[in-house]
Amino acid sequence: MTSAFFTTAGDELVPAPHARSPWALDMLHGRLLGGLAARAVEDRYGDPEMQFARLTVDLFRNSPMLPVTVETTLVRDGRRIRVADAVIRTEQGVIGRASAVLLRKGEQPGGERPVTPAWDETPPDGPPAEGPGWTPPFDLWRLSEWGDPGRRRVWTRENRPLVDDEEVSPFVRVALAADFASPLSGMTAGGLPFINADYTLTLARLPRGEVIGLDATGHLSADGVANGQCTVHDASGPIGYCVVTALANRIPPPPAAS
Repeated sequence: MTSAFFTTAGDELVPAPHARSPWALDMLHGRLLGGLAARAVEDRYGDPEMQFARLTVDLFRNSPMLPVTVETTLVRDGRRIRVADAVIRTEQGVIGRASAVLLRKGEQPGGERPVTPAWDETPPDGPPAEGPGWTPPFDLWRLSEWGDPGRRRVWTRENRPLVDDEEVSPFVRVALAADFASPLSGMTAGGLPFINADYTLTLARLPRGEVIGLDATGHLSADGVANGQCTVHDASGPIGYCVVTALANRIPPPPAAS
């Protein structure tokens, strides 16, 4: 089995070398914080009768490759709505936080509504293409060029556990994939000029199957502040949306793959 991003050591989660960010050799990848937060709130507050409808992940501090802990708090536990928070720490302090909203499932109302159409991309049937530079520690199929001024689309798939030998749940899988909405919506032909400060994932349902598709449907920026949005798909159709906020950031190009 491919090694996990983290191994447990008491209450701490110790990152493996492949948990690093593409931007620095000693920086933890921000996408993993959303995955860890989703894992923690699902483990403690998940309910098959309730749907994870929103996950907001705040990424306000870069962290070296240090062991992390995740603390959760149940904010509200009502008959139809449950709200939980997660705080992610290292020995240097808080590096991220998240808020999750669960809504009780019920009868689907009738009537006509605007519906997001399914995209015309088929799930990948071959290995992901490898390119120069940083090789992502997950499977990535590019369906458009990074510098394309039109729609950018990708399929992603987790190819290793997040923690120990645990199976990656559908909620954790989509939480990890959602972070890619930032580079997908903000990339230019010359690189990525924006770095995201957060992302908010909304879900009408959990993904089915292993592949997650992201379709960048918009980008707005002014004075170095940006918003990006993506529609999230699985092999059966659209399942939700992801919105990111980002700021202009002069950063070096990703290190070459070892």
